[in-house]
Amino acid sequence: MSLFRDEGVVLRTQKLGEADRIISLLTRGHGRVRAVARGVRRTKSKFGARLEPFSHVDIQFFARGSELVGRGLPLCTQSETIAPYGGAIVGDYARYTAGTAMLETAERFTDHEGEPAVQQYLLLVGGLRALARGEHAPRLILDAFLLRSLAVNGYAPSFVDCARCGLDGPNRFFSVAAGGVICADCRVPGSVVPSTEAIGLLSALLTGDWPTADACEQRHVREGSGLVSAYLHWHLERGLRSLRYVDKDGTVRSPAPGDTAHDARSAPV
Repeated sequence: MSLFRDEGVVLRTQKLGEADRIISLLTRGHGRVRAVARGVRRTKSKFGARLEPFSHVDIQFFARGSELVGRGLPLCTQSETIAPYGGAIVGDYARYTAGTAMLETAERFTDHEGEPAVQQYLLLVGGLRALARGEHAPRLILDAFLLRSLAVNGYAPSFVDCARCGLDGPNRFFSVAAGGVICADCRVPGSVVPSTEAIGLLSALLTGDWPTADACEQRHVREGSGLVSAYLHWHLERGLRSLRYVDKDGTVRSPAPGDTAHDARSAPV
């Protein structure tokens, strides 16, 4: 029997029994962890309010073995709030849909429980902080987070030099299969010719050049978002359920009749 302490971000929750929940977190030291939080659905539970999606928490686990991630789920025995990002995010639907897509992306890129993913964790904390503070347009923050998540997981796109032969840029063609912009000699079927402004925007988002990104026109933001979505879909092999509810310009699309949005507050584990 062992106690573990770590800090993490709550990705999603699932009901368990009459008063418990299974909490899925992305932690700094242990990667993605699922744990049982007992009694958190009771109305008098103060512990449960700290374990909602988007919350950045310092948490203590109790595990029956010598490892945190083993045969059974550990227990959440203590939790302290580091930053309650959810309050500012869920109150604005554009931020909420962007934030939900960020949580889903972080979960998809950390599919093996117990494996540390420090860079992905730091990206998520930084992205949620920027989203909660309203530092930039929600869609720009989301696209920057998606591009950087791809980069830290080994799928960094090229926006200047040819992704195939390395020819100095700028290069005018773009291919998700080839890994970004490509030259005329390396052009493959399915390549597109995006605007120079859209490629410049994506390069700015990847490198953190926010003055350039914030000054970009909405039509180029929409174009760039389409390229990010296609590139992410290619490498994840299937798209994000949450991403369909964020329009390319950052506005909200109402679900169609019978269409159910991915709810970060209570989703399958």
